[in-house]
Amino acid sequence: MCVFCDIVSGEAGGHVVLDDDATMAFLDIRPLFPGHCLVVPKEHYETITELPPELVEPFFRNVRLLAGVVENALEAQGTFVAINNKVSQSVPHLHAHVVPRRRKDGLRGFFWPRHKYRSDDEAAGIASTLRAAVEAAQT
Repeated sequence: MCVFCDIVSGEAGGHVVLDDDATMAFLDIRPLFPGHCLVVPKEHYETITELPPELVEPFFRNVRLLAGVVENALEAQGTFVAINNKVSQSVPHLHAHVVPRRRKDGLRGFFWPRHKYRSDDEAAGIASTLRAAVEAAQT
């Protein structure tokens, strides 16, 4: 089974920051920077081209929402938003990366170092901050 499907179903843990009828967003376990989120459709589709038309709007609405939330809640100067289709797609379940960015943060090209959270408590704290910001942005 798919690890993202396991997170969506609750069979596997994840630091969830957004959960609605169509999508879920959670922290990447190997983030480029703290706050790096993945937005996934709850139903399993491997690539963007497989996503049914009726799910395009809710999926990208939440990618857009998270891009603003990550920037504002984490005081980033911007965000990097990306979707890999097949090549470099480490989990074959459609997902959009939303990564906080700051000038001179060291990211160059697409060969970026990944960093683990110092602890589960650090990840839980960042997820909590983003969850609160998502809720505030939706009201």
